[in-house]
Amino acid sequence: MSRPTIAAVARAAGVSVASVSRVLNGLPATEEMAERVRRAVADLAYVPDSRARSLKVGRTFQLTLAVADVGNPVYVTMMRAVEEVVSAAGYRLVVTTTGPDVVDEVALVRGMARGYADGLVISPLRVDDDLIKSIQECDVPVVVAGNVPARAGVDTVRANSPKGILLAVEHLLTTKRHKVAFVNGPVDTVPGTARAKGFTDAMKTNNLKPVAQVEADDFTFAAGREAGRRLLDQLGLGAAAPSGASAPGQQALPGAEGARAPGEQASSPSSFPAAAGGGVDAVIAANDLLAVGVMHELAARGLRVPDDVAVIGMDDSELAEQTFPPLTSVNLGSAERGRRAAELLLARIEDDTRTPRRIVVQPSLSVRRSS
Repeated sequence: MSRPTIAAVARAAGVSVASVSRVLNGLPATEEMAERVRRAVADLAYVPDSRARSLKVGRTFQLTLAVADVGNPVYVTMMRAVEEVVSAAGYRLVVTTTGPDVVDEVALVRGMARGYADGLVISPLRVDDDLIKSIQECDVPVVVAGNVPARAGVDTVRANSPKGILLAVEHLLTTKRHKVAFVNGPVDTVPGTARAKGFTDAMKTNNLKPVAQVEADDFTFAAGREAGRRLLDQLGLGAAAPSGASAPGQQALPGAEGARAPGEQASSPSSFPAAAGGGVDAVIAANDLLAVGVMHELAARGLRVPDDVAVIGMDDSELAEQTFPPLTSVNLGSAERGRRAAELLLARIEDDTRTPRRIVVQPSLSVRRSS
């Protein structure tokens, strides 16, 4: 006869594994919950296995969220949602940065064996076989907030980026914009791959041909500014404005290089086109940081958003409402993905024999003045 497990105690008491652990470790719990756990322990003759505890991470009441860049607003939103769920279950949340390299993601997953957390939610920027193997062999439960192959056999929560791109393209068509360019992040990343395919498919679905596509070297504001510069140079749209200058009558974005101080003389009007003309009338960017970088470059060249060129981002982060003009953005459900990932992790901790779930969070479009 097999010895009863902590999961069996939790089922008998009608509480979560985390609640059983709290009672057994003398942590604060309601008297009713404590009594139910004590009764279940007695009825099942449950005896904690000290040897198993020494071999398996547990009893830390701490969980880890690993993201590529904690400074990215979309990860901040996700972090808040994860923290809300796990703290309600009695866990602390530790947030860490993996950076963009898959080797660092693998090292972090393997490092979970050191025993500082009971589980991990990871949002990998890049995925390879080594990462999948490390997740499968991890000493603690892992949930992926992102896209990994089904063969990985792990719980996942991901966004539907292709559908989000389609929503953006269809919105632009309703505003009579058909000359659409795309600024993506690195295409060897999980979001870069999904959004590149989504853009291609959305344009084909609507019988449109892309005006241009540019790949930024990162998903940051600086990378978006540089990608915007290359895009507009490729399309022959204006000359880059000198530092501190903007087009006559153009209100530059706050903090943009195109802003000029009160009383400062503007550059010659001949340096800037009055409108984008036949080149491009809309730009979709693969995230909000890239989109804001593009908006700054447009402002530096005297191009108005959205009068000359509409701009749409993705993620619908807090940044989208803080730009000038406010940024239309595809909401990929960052908070919802965080909540669902946290719930899956808690369920996995409670019952490691569960069939892995693959959840897809559907997008929506937040329309603002940039389009």
